[in-house]
Order: sequence, then C-alpha cells, then structure tokens
Amino acid sequence: MPKEHKKRGRREEKKRKRDEHALIHESSVKRQKSEDIEDDVKIIVDGDVSGVGEANSCSAGPGDLPFYGLLDDDEQEYFKSADTLLELNQFADVDERNLFLANVYREANGKELKIANSQSCSRLMERLILMSSPSQLKALFQKFSGHFLHLVQHRFASHCCETLFLQSAPIVTQELTAPLEETQQDAANGEVYVSMENLFLYTVNELEGNLGYLMTDPFASHTLRVLLVVLSGRPLTSSETTSLLQSKKKEKIDIATQAPKLPHADATPRTVPDSFHVAVNGMILGIIAGLDTTYIRAMAAHPVGNPVLQLLLELEFSESGKQKAKDENSLFRKLLPDDPPTEGTASASFVNGLLYDAVGSRLLETIVRCAPGKVFKALYRSLFRERLGSLARNEIAGFVVIRVLERLSREDLEHAVEQICPQIASLIERSRTSVIKTMIERCQARQVGTLPIANTLQESYGKDGSNGLLRMLKLESSDTEGMGQDRKKQLEAQDAGRLHGSLLAQAMVKAPGPLRDLVTSNILSMDTSVLLLMAKDRTATHVLQTSLTCSEQTTSFRRKVVQQFLGHASDLALDAVASHVVDTFWTATDGLLFIREQIAEELVESESTLRESFSGRAVWRNWMMDLYKRRKTEWISKAKGTGVSAGNTHKSAKSGIELAREKFAAARKNKQRGFRGGVDSTGSNNVSIPRMLSS
Repeated sequence: MPKEHKKRGRREEKKRKRDEHALIHESSVKRQKSEDIEDDVKIIVDGDVSGVGEANSCSAGPGDLPFYGLLDDDEQEYFKSADTLLELNQFADVDERNLFLANVYREANGKELKIANSQSCSRLMERLILMSSPSQLKALFQKFSGHFLHLVQHRFASHCCETLFLQSAPIVTQELTAPLEETQQDAANGEVYVSMENLFLYTVNELEGNLGYLMTDPFASHTLRVLLVVLSGRPLTSSETTSLLQSKKKEKIDIATQAPKLPHADATPRTVPDSFHVAVNGMILGIIAGLDTTYIRAMAAHPVGNPVLQLLLELEFSESGKQKAKDENSLFRKLLPDDPPTEGTASASFVNGLLYDAVGSRLLETIVRCAPGKVFKALYRSLFRERLGSLARNEIAGFVVIRVLERLSREDLEHAVEQICPQIASLIERSRTSVIKTMIERCQARQVGTLPIANTLQESYGKDGSNGLLRMLKLESSDTEGMGQDRKKQLEAQDAGRLHGSLLAQAMVKAPGPLRDLVTSNILSMDTSVLLLMAKDRTATHVLQTSLTCSEQTTSFRRKVVQQFLGHASDLALDAVASHVVDTFWTATDGLLFIREQIAEELVESESTLRESFSGRAVWRNWMMDLYKRRKTEWISKAKGTGVSAGNTHKSAKSGIELAREKFAAARKNKQRGFRGGVDSTGSNNVSIPRMLSS
C-alpha cells in the first residue's frame, strides 16, 4: 500500500498541526451554537396548544414568536402577481377593482397570517389594506385579533399592523357620525355586528401587560405609537405626527392611482369615542406603573424608546396637563421629581445631560413645547434663563433653545436677545443660524426691537455693500457654471448652510425695520449679473421673491429691482427656478403699469420659445399673454388695479355670453315672482294701495 505523500520540513509540520487545530475548534463552535439554538429558541407552530399557552402565560420575548407556516411556490407566485397588479392599479373601473380585491381575499382566506409574515408578500397585504372597504378591513382585523402581540414584533407583519390601524381609524369616526350600511346587513343576515371601536379595544386588551418591553422593541415600538395616535384622536397626516410614527428610511407602499380617501383622513383632529380616551389613560398608567425613575431616564436616551416617551408626554399633557404635572405618579414627575428642578438636584443633572444628547434632547424639546405654563416658567428660570447664550452655541442644545424662544414672554425675550446677540458671530461662523432666525421671528411676533440684532448681523457679515448678503447666501463661492442640473442639486443638498442662510435672509425681509432695510439695501447695490445669478439659484431665489412680495414693501424698491431685470424676462422664464421670479414680477409691479407692459412685450417677442418650454408656458399662462395678444385693452384694465398674484390671474372676467345668461336668468326669476305693481293680464293697471290703519 503506497504511503501518503507528505512535504518535508518543520514549517509544513507546523502548518499541518495549525490547520488540524483550527478544524477541531470550528467543529466544536458550530456544534455548540446549534445546541444553544435548540435550547434557547422554541418555535411555536400554529395549532400547538401547549406552546401557545406557554407563550401567553409568560412575557413574550423576541424568541417566542410563533411560526405560522410558509406559502408554497404556487401561492407565492399568485400573490406576487396580484401585488404587481394592485401596485399598477390599471383597472377599467371601480367595479373591476373591487371584484379583483374580493378574489384576492378569497384566495388569502386562512392564509392572512402567513402573508403578513412573508418577506415577499407582506407588501401585498399592505396594498390590500390601502384599497379595502370598511367591511373588508373589519374582517381582516378580526383575523389578526388574538395574534397582535406577536405580529407587532415581527419585522414584516408590524408594517401590516400599522397600515391596518391607520386605515381603520377614519372608520371609527364614520361609525360615530353616520352608522355604516353594513349594520343593517349584518342584522338581516343574523350575524353579530362588531364595531371598529370594539376591535381597537380588543387589541388594547391583548397588548395590556406587555407594553413595557414593546416600547423598546425595534418593530413593535412603531406600531405602539400608531395605536396611541389613533386612540387619542390626533391628526394622522400632520408633519409632527408623521415624524413620530415612522423614520425617514421607511419604505413607502403606495398605489399608482391613489385609492379614494376615507372621510376625516386629513390633518385635522378626529372625533373618537370616550372609551378611546379611557384606553389611552389606561395604557399610560400601565406603562408607568412598573417603571421607576431610573429606568424611564435610561429610556430617554434610547433611540427606540425615546419617541414613545415623547408621544406619552404629549398625550399626558394634552389630556390633563396641570393635574398631571402635580401628580407624583405621572410620567412627567417620574422624569423630573424635583419641583422646581433647581441647580444641584438630580432633576437638574438629568436635564443637563439631555441638553447635549442627540436622542435625549428631543424629549426635552417635547417637555418645553407641551408643558403647562407654570411648569415651563419654573424650568426656564431655574435651568435656561442665564444659559441661553452658551447653549445656543452648541450644535444639539441649540434646538432646545429654539423651543424655549418660542414660548418666552416679551420681557424674557428681551433678556434672551441680550444674551444671544454676543454669540451671533460665532453662530454665523459655524453656520448655525436657526437660533437667529427663530429669535427674529419671535421678536416680530412679540414686538421687540430688532436694532441690536441688525447691528450685530451687519458687523458679522461685513458692511461692504452687497457682499454681506452674498456671504449669507454663500453665492460668492458658488462655481457651478457648466455643471449639470443633477450635480447642482446634489451639491446644494449637501450644503445645508446655504439653506439656513436663505431662511435667515427671508426672516429678516419679513421683519419691518432695520433688518429688512439691511437686506433690501444689499439687493439694491447688486449688479444685474449678480441678481440674475441670485434669481437662478435654488436657495437664493426665495430671498429675492420674498423681498418683492412681502407686505409693506416700498414701491421704489420694487420698481428699482424689477427694472434691472428688463431685457432678461424671457431668459428667466425659460429657467425652471427663475421662472417663479417672473411670476412674482406681476405682484411686484402692482401700480407700475408701464413696467408690466414692457415685460409683456418682451414675452410676446419670445412666444415661440416660451411655448416650447414647460416653465415658459407656465409664465405665459400666469401673465395672461393670450388675453394680452387678443384683447389688449381688457388686459390693461386688469393690470391697472389688480394686486393678485400671478398664479391666480388666469381667472378672467366673465364673457359676454355668460353675462347674457345671468341677465336672462334674473329676468325670468323676477317674472316668476311677479311685480308688486304693474299691468295684469287684462291690461288694466293693478297698483297695490296700502291699507290705512283704523283708529
């Protein structure tokens, strides 16, 4: 028997022993991992009564999620094709779409939980929910009932639960105001009618006792927030609500042609039954009951638990703010037990830690924004009043300072201006102008003098003519000539400092007095080439538009600025950004008819070029150029005394035939009523004589 071929040498011997040792170690590690998985992870199959009983008896953790089974290949193929058809939404009519939805629901009967937990088909479930009728939503809600505790923790099924809650919320309001037709149908069929209100309450009862760990679950946390918003009656589509409910990375599941919206699905508060308010208070008490101050404060810095705490605080303050602020068992008092939280107390140390924490500062913003007046004043005087200047310089604490400025009285705002003005130069150097912008807006609202702010801004940006405004807008360093539009957008999106500078300049223009004069004097000193560059810049153009259309702007300023653009109106109209500036010229030339006619003549000369461009056609329509060409006298009469915006000028006067129709309708109406005195059918005068009162 031949011997095994081996390489000679000590290095080969060491290498062989090292490989054998690594192989033995790898096999032992793999075996140990597999044994740990078998011991720790217990998969509960749907239908296994013993497993489900254990899961319901104890606190269901992430490893206790049940397994509802998998879809076979044919089912996956069918549901994927159905998802594609629903996404395109290219049905002939509503009846055809409803028939297709009914067929999909028929095929999905008994497989709803499998579809919701499927990575490839959970999107179908979301689209089904978006297009379903109230009766279909109720049927699906009942299928999910009893499984919500596990579904909200699942990576894919949790999104289905969120969509189901949001789409079902308007139905609760609809049932309160006008009961649905299916109530009579269920009674006629002998079926038990279940309202959407009861379905939501069943869900709250199912999740009760497990809300503590659901707050920090990466998937259940979002669903819990949606449920709280629905129960509280808050608007579902407002910007503040949307930022609390979902992150910017959330995939948006929509339909090509949007399905018809249900009533009350807008940004206004919704009408909810009293049982929902009781349920919200019960959920808040259930969450706080088992949590102490240390745990709640630790959750304030938790990236998943922090948004839930924000929502709970908002709901607590909105329900009964003054009473809850004094209650020792409230969430607010568990966070800040010291009243007031003066320096040296544990509450003051906790607030100081939140000020400089990227996650915790958002909770502090919520407290400042929603706390009752007395509570906010106590916090402000003890923790913020003498520190606003230093806090404004910090990148994170500056956002809390903005919320504080929004609630200050006139006297406190004057004191805040004295503290923040010396820090304006450093704020501008770091491109953190949001605090300055908010301070200007609040000074305008509280009628506080802005001369110290204007002087400080002028010293910070320089007194040399228009260069100060150019530095504020960062136009002097913009070298984008010859770049493509996509590249320009990318560079502008990366430079947030330009956007903040533009917002600051707009706030200055809207504040009458020295701040507006500072910006307008800079604009008047600019050359025409710089103004053209400013009009075509995506961020700087808003400053130019605001300066021309803001209230109480002088006629001389508007005339001087618009005259510098004469001869360039056609070129600006062809630009996607600068075309909006041409639209504002209509409002800016109110009372300046001769300038309006010059711009109109320039647009007429470039008619063919403008009609070939999308932005050019918009300018042509907003300036009513067809009316100018056909009936110039009528256009001039409109241009003389109107001050409406260019976007609304397409509503022309009534034509002759419309006036004739109205005149004929009025005459016919008078004829039907009859005249009080006139000629009757016999031709004799039938004048009514008032009766004399008898003495």
